[in-house]
Amino acid sequence: MKKVVRWFMVLALLAFIAGVAMVINPFDRDVVQPVVTPDDPEVIQREVVLYFGDPAALFLVQEVRQIAECTADSVCLEAIVRELIRGPQTELVAVLPAQTLLLGVQIQEDTVWLDFNRALLTNHPVGSSSELLTVHALVNTLAANFPYIRKLVIQVDGVKVDTLRGHVDLRQPVAADFSLLRQELEVPVSEDVAVEAGENTDE
Repeated sequence: MKKVVRWFMVLALLAFIAGVAMVINPFDRDVVQPVVTPDDPEVIQREVVLYFGDPAALFLVQEVRQIAECTADSVCLEAIVRELIRGPQTELVAVLPAQTLLLGVQIQEDTVWLDFNRALLTNHPVGSSSELLTVHALVNTLAANFPYIRKLVIQVDGVKVDTLRGHVDLRQPVAADFSLLRQELEVPVSEDVAVEAGENTDE
């Protein structure tokens, strides 16, 4: 009887620790993922652009990665989304729950349909900011690697969803929006250049 009680206490402690970890780290990403590349030197590599969250602000940040070359766009898109699920290899913020599985990819003209398992919803943290980053990290990543792709439809278990957790409207295809990207360099606006030119002329 004592052994049964002891095992019950151990299991309860493990469950408590797991619950605390989910609150502190909702995407379950406390370790930077290692770089995964094929061992075969003859495998042709393809450079892709992924977008993850900025840890300091509500922006998306670019991360470049290598995947195995693929002949069909749908196969490439599947590999790219799986890399997004794998998470960043730097100190950026993950945009998809680690438990997410990609079930299918369909391309219809300029729109991609991505079908995920229910973990995308159940393991996604509540909040408009996290939803916004997830949705646009997905569609912006796809558009950056395949410029003819401009929109995204998200499904869960084969059914189109209205929202992830009640904030971002997914009833219509979501268009790529690169205004959410963090700008690395500031470029002077044309008005400033025109004023400076005018001042030099008056002199």
